Parts: sequence; C-alpha cells; structure tokens
Amino acid sequence: MTHRLPRTIVLTGASDGIGAAAARQLAGNGDRLLLVGRSREKTAAVAKEVASEYFVADFAELDQVRDLADRLITATDGIDVLANNAGGIFGRRAVTVDGHEKTLQVNHLAPFLLTTLLLDPLRSGQGVVVNTASSAARRLARFDIADLEAEHSYSPNTAYGNAKLADILFTRGLHARHGGDGIRTVAFDPGNVRTNFASDSTSILRLAYRTPLSRLFLISPEKGGANLVFFVDGEPGITWQPDTFYTETAPAGPHRTNPLVHDDALVDELWHRSAEMVGLPAD
Repeated sequence: MTHRLPRTIVLTGASDGIGAAAARQLAGNGDRLLLVGRSREKTAAVAKEVASEYFVADFAELDQVRDLADRLITATDGIDVLANNAGGIFGRRAVTVDGHEKTLQVNHLAPFLLTTLLLDPLRSGQGVVVNTASSAARRLARFDIADLEAEHSYSPNTAYGNAKLADILFTRGLHARHGGDGIRTVAFDPGNVRTNFASDSTSILRLAYRTPLSRLFLISPEKGGANLVFFVDGEPGITWQPDTFYTETAPAGPHRTNPLVHDDALVDELWHRSAEMVGLPAD
C-alpha cells in the first residue's frame, strides 16, 4: 500500500511487550521511528536494536507528557502515526503528583493529553492515531462518569477496565472532532499477550499472566505486536475502518464491545471532563 516515505511513527510503551515487538517489526521499512518509554535503560536498548530515536517520559507525571509533546514537535515536521500503546494495571489505589488516580492517568489521561498536544503535527501529516485498548473495557469496566477517579469504589481490575473503556470513548471523540481534519483514529484489543503486563499489580491478573497454564491462552508478544503493526501499516478506510473498535485485527462484534462505546453523549462528556482534568480547553 502507498505511504508517504519516510513516515514518522511515534510509538509509546515501546520499551517492552508488544510495543517493543512492534518496533522490531517496523524497523527497516524506511520509516522514522520515535520510541517512547518510561525506563531509559530499556527504551534505549530497544532503540539501539532497531536503530531509532527514543524519548523517555513517565505518564504518571503530566508535566513529563507535556515536555514529551514539546520535544516531539521540535523533532518533527509532521507525524504520520501516533500509536498510544503505553499503559498498565496497578495495585492498591494510588494518586499521582497531578492528583489523579494512577490507572486512569497512565492509561487514559496521559494519552489524551499527548494526542491533543500533537494535533497540529498530526494534521500536517494527515495522521493516524492508534489506541491500544483491551477486552477489559467490556469484561471488567463498571464505568461511572461521576467517579472517574474511583474515589468511592476501587479495585485494580475495574480501574483498568474503566480506563480502557475511556480509551475507546476517546477514540470516538477524536474521530468526531478531528476526523474532518484528516486525522484517522482506531482502537483495538491486541489480545491476551504473554508479557510483563500486570507486574506492578496485586490483581489476580498478575497471577493469571504468570502460571504455566497461561501459555495455553496467551499469545506471544510478537503476535500482539503484529496486531499493532496491522493498524500502523494499514490503509485507513481500506485495511481498517476509522472510528471502530477491533479485537486483534477483526471488527469487534456486539458480544465483544461494551455497549457504552456507542453512547455519543458519554463520548462527549468524557472528552470535556478529560480536557478539564489535564488543563486543556474542551474544544
């Protein structure tokens, strides 16, 4: 398929798991890869392996996200693909230096902020935004727009499911507001991947991802990375459809999709609340 070469691809969560696997698969295609990770050592190692540039930012601090956006804008003259892949599930409820519940911030608010700050270079590149979501948005979410910070009810699993549902709602909101600017958006569940996911969590998922039986139902990081690359390399409107949620590389049917995804009023309200929480105008 035809792409403007070399494309500029920003990939977050690139130091490990499916992000690192995707970086390896994208290497050597003539694209300019800009890898983002929290660990300088691990991100630098992947960047060296694939001969790419790298940036370090901890999404638990929004000032680091703002600084990351500034550095990316300075380093590029347009962004063709922004792959928001960073995220995680954590243990007991924690509040970041910004005053937000950590799971919500790392998985949703930080990517929301980064994407919004990069709208100009995305527009100039007729860019694609790929958001890594999860089946947890359907299986684990108990979404309450009035309690986004989980102050009244918290569990690691529910917080993660809610944050991933927020990512899908954000994908739809981004399409509604900026699809007309040429920005194409998609959210996908990469599948249950055998990675270091949940290593910082006290959730039962931490055990599920580390038992010998897990190999029977978890896919490899390489397969998960290939699912991400499918959207990065695909042609919007041909390979995949914008404003759509996918399970791996197939459109998610009703039984795999939280019905709240189709609530346009909720999409709009979450956008406004997210903007307020990160200190941006809603429109």
